[in-house]
Amino acid sequence: MSSSLDPFCCSICLDLLKDPVTIPCGHSYCMSCIKDCWDGEEHKEIYSCPQCRRAFTPRPVLEKNTMLAELLEEMKKMGLQAAPPDLCYAGPGDVACDVCSGRKLKALKSCLACLASYCEQHLQPHYDAAPLKKHKLVEATVKLQENICSRHDEVMKIFCRTDQQCICYLCSMDEHKGHDTVSAAAERKKRQEELGVSRQKIQQRIQDREKDVKVLQQEVEAISRSADKAVEDSEKIFTQLIRLVDKRRSDVKQQIRSQQEEEVSRAEEVQEKLKQEIAELRRKDAELEQLSHTQDHIHFLQNYPSLSCLSESTHSPSTNIRPLSYFEDVTAAVSELRDKLQELLSEERSKISLTVTGVDVLLPQPEPKTRAELLQYSCHITLDPNTANTWLSLSEGNRKVTFMTHQQSYPSHPDRFTAWHQVLSRESLTGRCYWEVKWKRRVYIAVSYQDISRTGEGAECGFGHNDKSWSLVCYDINFYFRHNRISTNILLPVSSRVGVYLDHTAGILSFYSVSETMTLLHRVQTTFTQPLHAGVALGSEATVEFCELK
Repeated sequence: MSSSLDPFCCSICLDLLKDPVTIPCGHSYCMSCIKDCWDGEEHKEIYSCPQCRRAFTPRPVLEKNTMLAELLEEMKKMGLQAAPPDLCYAGPGDVACDVCSGRKLKALKSCLACLASYCEQHLQPHYDAAPLKKHKLVEATVKLQENICSRHDEVMKIFCRTDQQCICYLCSMDEHKGHDTVSAAAERKKRQEELGVSRQKIQQRIQDREKDVKVLQQEVEAISRSADKAVEDSEKIFTQLIRLVDKRRSDVKQQIRSQQEEEVSRAEEVQEKLKQEIAELRRKDAELEQLSHTQDHIHFLQNYPSLSCLSESTHSPSTNIRPLSYFEDVTAAVSELRDKLQELLSEERSKISLTVTGVDVLLPQPEPKTRAELLQYSCHITLDPNTANTWLSLSEGNRKVTFMTHQQSYPSHPDRFTAWHQVLSRESLTGRCYWEVKWKRRVYIAVSYQDISRTGEGAECGFGHNDKSWSLVCYDINFYFRHNRISTNILLPVSSRVGVYLDHTAGILSFYSVSETMTLLHRVQTTFTQPLHAGVALGSEATVEFCELK
C-alpha cells in the first residue's frame, strides 16, 4: 500500500474510504465498516474505536464527512487507488485477521490475551496503546481456541501436574482443587529443560546413526571392492583350472594317439611279415603240389627233401596272441576322474556358497531374549548316517539317535566316527540358527567344524575335547560345558529339553534349559572360522531326538 494514501484509507478494510464518516476521536472509517464493527457489539454499552480503542457512550451517531467524501471523489477521478496487493489477503490455510470486514487480510500476529489475530494494520494498537503492550503476541495461529477452557470459557494459564493437563483458574478451584498445579509458564520452563535434554539425546542419536551410515557406506564400498576382486580372482583361478583340465585332456588325447600310432605301426609291421610268410608258404605249396604230380621218381626223391623243409616261423600261432583290451581302461579311468572331480566341485561349491552367503555388512542385531524370539530362527536338523558311529542307530527320519547294545552294519565311509559314539548333522550352519533336543541318560549336545578328526580314540575326535567343537555335557544331575578340554560347571538345573542358539556371524553360541520358562545355561562369545554342524554324542542307553519346532 502506498504510504501517501494511508490517511485516506479505512483501517478496517484497508481500502480508500467509501462514504467516509469521522467518529469523535477523529479517526475516519467507511460508514459500512464502522457500522458492521459496532453492530457486532450491540450487546455492549460501550463502543470503541478499532484503531485507538477510545470508548464512547452512548453509541455515536454516524454522519457522512462531506468534505472528505468530495476529496476522495476527486482522487478517484485522478485514478488513484489504494487496494492492497492480492497476496496480502488470507487464502486457504492462512490465518485471517479477526478485525477486517469483507475480504479479510492475512494475520501477522495472534494475541494470547485478546485471543484474536491481527493483520499489520489492526495490530498497530498493540504497539501504541500502553494497556495492549502487555499482551503476549505470537506468530499468527488458528489454534487460539485451544487456550480456552471448554468448561468455563476462560483462558487456561495453569498446568495441573496431577492430571497432566492445562486448566483455567476456575478449574483449579473446582475439580482440580488440591492437585499439584503450577503456572503454565513454570511448567513450560521445566518442560523446556526436558526438551533440551531430549534434543541432546536425539542429536546424539543422529550423530550415532550418521556414524552408522558412514560405516555402512564404507562397508558397502569395501564389500563392492572385495566382491569385484573376488570375481576377478575366481575368474583367474577357474580359468587356470579350465586350462589345467584342458591341458590334461590334450595330454591324454596326445598320449592315446601316440600309443595308437605305436601299436598300429607294430601291428602293421607284424601284418606285413605275416603276409610275406603267407606268400612264401603259398609258393612252397605250389612247388610241392607240382612235385606231387611228377612221374619221375628219381626227380621226386631228389627235390622233396629241400622243398618239404619249412623255415621256423618268427610269430606265435594266433591261438597264443593275448586278448586285446584296447583303450577301454583309459575311458574308465577318465570317467572315474570326472566323477571324483564332480563330487569335489559339488562339495566345494557348497562351502563357497556358504562363505558367500555368510557375508554380512549389517550392524549387529540384538540377541533374542525370549523363546518366541528364538523360534524365529528355528532350523530343521537331520543327522548324517555317514558320520554315525556303528553303535548308534538313527530313526525318525534321521532326527533321533539311540545307543544300541550291538553294532550296526553301516558301510565303510571316511566321514564315520570310528571310536567316539558321535554323529553330525547333514546341514552346515551359518547365520542365525536355533534348535531344540530331548535327551535321556548321558549325552553331549554339541556343534563342530566339519574337519574334526573321525578316526581313533584321541581327543582330536571327541566333542568338546579340541578347538574344533563346543559341547554341553548332560549326565543325570551333573552338567558342564566343555571346549578344548576346558570344562565349566553349570550349577543351574537342566530340563530334559535343551535349546541351542547359534549366531555364526556374531560368534555367539548359547545353551538354554527349555521348560515353562527359558533358562540360559551357558553362553559363548568367540569367532567361528568355518561353517558349523550340529552334533551329539551318546553314552550307554542314551537317546537324543531333535524336536519339531513351529
